[in-house]
Amino acid sequence: MALFGKDAERSERARGGGDEVATPLGGLGEFGAPRPEASAAAHAGPDAFLGPGSQITGKLVFKGPVRIEGHVEGEITAQDALTIGESAVVNAQVTGTQVVVEGRVTGDVTARGRLEIRASGRLFGSIATPSLVIHQGGVFEGHCAMGATDGQRAEQKVALLSRQDRPDGAAATPNSVELP
Repeated sequence: MALFGKDAERSERARGGGDEVATPLGGLGEFGAPRPEASAAAHAGPDAFLGPGSQITGKLVFKGPVRIEGHVEGEITAQDALTIGESAVVNAQVTGTQVVVEGRVTGDVTARGRLEIRASGRLFGSIATPSLVIHQGGVFEGHCAMGATDGQRAEQKVALLSRQDRPDGAAATPNSVELP
């Protein structure tokens, strides 16, 4: 006989009888009620993870959030958040919506939303992003273009007007180019 009848309960559940017992993986807490942290935790972590032992060469495309801790050479495209972890060494063209650099990146980085270089992060290359955050201790060496990203710039159109085509009273700006 087991202490407090635990073995009897386990064997009953194994045979399919008895009450269902919620497990932490099921996202249910005491008395079968949903745990609030279970649903938040399920969506908070990355969909893909490349561990410290990973070494990949080529083109990587991710649809959901991703965290990279290994070595990557080539091209990385993420449709969602991309985190390059502290142990990561990346030599690649990097594109993502939200990009966080905690490790070492050599290459051009384009963030459609925000680029964040944390204290442990090292980024060597050109960056294009509308929002840039560099934490104290973070390193960035290269060229930075802020504002609209390349995709957004392509949508903007600029019209050059000759002097006779301009509306009356419209003067050229100091940085404009005069057309004959």
